[in-house]
Amino acid sequence: MSQIQSLLDELEPKLFAESNVAKIWGVAQQKLDDPQPPIEYPEYSFNRYSYRPVDYWTAGFFPGSIAAVLERSEKYPHKYPHDKLHAVKLEYAAKWWTEGLMGQVPRTDTHDLSFMIYPAFLREYQRSKSPKTFESLKTAAHALASRFSPSAGVIRSWDTAVNKRYSFTDLDADFIVIIDNMCNLNMLYYVASQTGDLSLSTIATTHAENTLQHHFRHPEWSSYHVVNYESSTGKPKAKFTNQGYEDESTWSRGQSWAILGFAETYSWTKQKKFLDAAINCWEFFASKLPQDGVPPWDFDAPDPENRDTSAGLIAALGLLTIYETTKQQKYLESALKLVADIVRLSFVDGAKFNEDGTVDFGEYDTILKDATINNNPDTFKKLVGHGLVYGDYYFLSIGNKLLELGLYN
Repeated sequence: MSQIQSLLDELEPKLFAESNVAKIWGVAQQKLDDPQPPIEYPEYSFNRYSYRPVDYWTAGFFPGSIAAVLERSEKYPHKYPHDKLHAVKLEYAAKWWTEGLMGQVPRTDTHDLSFMIYPAFLREYQRSKSPKTFESLKTAAHALASRFSPSAGVIRSWDTAVNKRYSFTDLDADFIVIIDNMCNLNMLYYVASQTGDLSLSTIATTHAENTLQHHFRHPEWSSYHVVNYESSTGKPKAKFTNQGYEDESTWSRGQSWAILGFAETYSWTKQKKFLDAAINCWEFFASKLPQDGVPPWDFDAPDPENRDTSAGLIAALGLLTIYETTKQQKYLESALKLVADIVRLSFVDGAKFNEDGTVDFGEYDTILKDATINNNPDTFKKLVGHGLVYGDYYFLSIGNKLLELGLYN
């Protein structure tokens, strides 16, 4: 048996566990009897979820997870527990939780609009071809594009950056871009592909090109989390971290945003420099993994026992994107091994459907644990060793991607 097939066999019962669907449904149904759509959305869990307001950047990932499970129930019914949860109920939950995001669609004050809108709205449009849903995607894409500076050549990420060590609050003086922004370009490319509006794809590609130029240390291809640009010239004037250990260390999730973001950019543009960047970022990431294969929260931090499973899953989806476009088996094998290592350490099984329609969550209401939102010494709030909504979203997305690639026929 090949190593790839062995890893696929090992992962199959975890990727498509009934417990995963139970957890998504159990959280979703808690809001279904409310008179209005949700105004708070799950973010992290030490056992039970803590919630953030709907305008927080992570709000789109839980609706995206519901949409990913619904997608699986319809496209890949052999990997969905139809005897436990009728897909009609899931369809209603997806619409209810997505409806709560509608007020965020036109926002121009955040670069995270793609994270907030794209995971659920794209899947809904693909399944229903709803004109209303597509108009939301189009509106969100143009709102995100409004944050692009032609002189700087990048999309502004944060309006401000403040912690115990620094304070950047002057929009005229500072133009702050974080590596995470690479994963917000997909929505621009998608809407451009559907409408023919090349201004959107041009903005995305220009942002990627400037990120490629300024966000990396060479020759090793480690990434800076934050670059502060001169607004008028596009010249970087500071490079530092907000969520990593220190300015010259490599925050693992930032490196994974780069892997996935450049892989996605290559899939749209077919410009080899973006594929090369994604591969180079991955090779650095792989070289820093510990023996058990699960990334620490920062590759240079003195506490490597604090992990970030979300970083590994984001990187794995990037590898699958590379494999999908290049058909090189080594990237598929690397993706599967990365996910398998994470599952061995951090998968939390045990949720089940009760006969009365409720869910017994077990120990965690997230599918995976051992993530780190922020452990920077100068942050106002450290969050380490928890489950994380976007870790689960990327785990579900990886399962669907493997099905889409025909690897679990």
